[in-house]
Amino acid sequence: MKTTKYLYGIVFTLALGVMACGGKKADEHGHDHEHGDSTAAAEEEWKAMDDFHMIMAESFHPYKDSANLAPAKANAAAMASSADAWANAALPEKVNTDEMKAKLQTLKTDTQAFATSVGTADDKTVAADLTKLHDEFHAIQEAWYGGKGAHHH
Repeated sequence: MKTTKYLYGIVFTLALGVMACGGKKADEHGHDHEHGDSTAAAEEEWKAMDDFHMIMAESFHPYKDSANLAPAKANAAAMASSADAWANAALPEKVNTDEMKAKLQTLKTDTQAFATSVGTADDKTVAADLTKLHDEFHAIQEAWYGGKGAHHH
């Protein structure tokens, strides 16, 4: 399990490096994120979002691809911790709004509830809650990218 996470980390880091070299960015969900100019502001990063995204991807895709909830269950506490850190981190200027703060607080609350219930909830409930968290995350991510790039699985 640790080897798999280590390999995912290496692949993710390499993918980020490759994406940073182009004007058009694609994440592991197949989203294309075009930036209007090449200024530093256009290339601004949101580390807390990227940290949460990594855990979400490791949790959601095994479920989406093969109905495997084991990674989501195993990562539930880490996901809640990451959402908490994200909600409490300073926001980049372009998303420093009351609406974004509310979205992050909702994600934080819902991931904490997920982590608390995942050990006792049935798989149907875990799957529904995970999908809800995934959708909440993507609403935040779309706000960050300005609605550019469609979500495809």
